[in-house]
Amino acid sequence: MEVDLKEQELNENIDRGKLPAHVAIIMDGNGRWAAERGLPRKEGHRQGVETVRNTVRCGSDLGIEILTLFAFSTENWQRPSWEVNYLMSLPEKYFQTELPELMRNNVRVNLIGEKSKLPAKVRKAIEEGAEETKVNSGMVLNFALNYGSRSEIIMAVNRIIDEVAAGKIKEKIDERDFTRYLYTAGIPDPDLLIRTSGEKRISNFLLWQLAYSELWFADVYWPDFSRIHLLEAVYDYQLRKRRFGKV
Repeated sequence: MEVDLKEQELNENIDRGKLPAHVAIIMDGNGRWAAERGLPRKEGHRQGVETVRNTVRCGSDLGIEILTLFAFSTENWQRPSWEVNYLMSLPEKYFQTELPELMRNNVRVNLIGEKSKLPAKVRKAIEEGAEETKVNSGMVLNFALNYGSRSEIIMAVNRIIDEVAAGKIKEKIDERDFTRYLYTAGIPDPDLLIRTSGEKRISNFLLWQLAYSELWFADVYWPDFSRIHLLEAVYDYQLRKRRFGKV
């Protein structure tokens, strides 16, 4: 009952006209959630997928335009092979079960990250999900898979070097030009970054794009992240004054 009242209060206080257009989330804590319950790490990841489902639904209902989820980093390949294999199986399972709801909710799927190094079945699942939802005009759901911000920036620099060498770039570039070479080209920078599990790090996620994002850290593990937490983050965001370096 207390949770219901809190959710009702947040829903009443949130200004739908001042929502963060782009929310990015570092989904952290699946393994620790499982360990504290004496469960295998797989169970933490499985429950984490349930939280993805609920968060996507909540974000869409709330009216958020873009939701970016940090699903697998370039550093995550260092984990045990059984865990990497299990994590790589999740995108296919997710779209098998969630595609109908994504279509009903008018959600459009996109992938950011180094696609070529992903297993073929993962690329196929994401590409098919993106193809099926490309006509949708509601919330954009970005999955960051095999994503690392430092490698993204290096990739962008090398692409620019190649284009200079080819004579395609003949003048100095500015920040706006540079963003066209990132995985997020054409996507507005996040207004709000959320990280779960109590950790207060960016962890090589959207380093360029988060320059002026508001940061919100939740003390719950990702499997316990709920609609209430997303509403709290959005409400807290609305209480802040974003100056972008101005007074």
